[in-house]
Amino acid sequence: MKELFFGTAFDIFNRKYILMKNLYSLLTVFSLLFIACEGPQGIPGPPGSPGQDGGVFVAQSFEVTEDFLPPSYQFTVEVPLDIELFESDMVLVYHLVGIVDGFDVWRILPETVYIETGEEFQYNYEHNFDFVTIYIDAPATFNFNDLLPSETLGQTFRVVVLPVDFAIDNNIDVANFDEVLPYIEN
Repeated sequence: MKELFFGTAFDIFNRKYILMKNLYSLLTVFSLLFIACEGPQGIPGPPGSPGQDGGVFVAQSFEVTEDFLPPSYQFTVEVPLDIELFESDMVLVYHLVGIVDGFDVWRILPETVYIETGEEFQYNYEHNFDFVTIYIDAPATFNFNDLLPSETLGQTFRVVVLPVDFAIDNNIDVANFDEVLPYIEN
């Protein structure tokens, strides 16, 4: 009985040893094949389009200063022809709200503004492929006569064209102009 136990245990151990040895040998052969395989260099791909020297700029922008005049309280600007615009690009508009310590302070549109009467309006925008319309949006009951000249005259906006894939891939917070600024070509 004792011999039967040791014989059976030895057979089981021997079978496991042989199986592991074969698996190890097979794994070693496949590893060497995948690591050691080399071949001739492939055909080179086509050359890319020439890039810009001196940095990575992907966004393009332009500024516009206009007045919001009755009856529409809006204006439309054309995207300059020197700005390359694709259907997939994001068009963002920032409003210059002031200057602090010599630096411009920009706020993304839509921007809600509260006036002294307790009412509110928004600077907002819409765009199609070639044009950007910036307008004052307010409820139907809003009295546009309550707007101050500082809210309607000489308003400066920066329109930024940003490739959507770049913005998503780099996780850029487009609401923060300081995060967008390093990628804008001036």
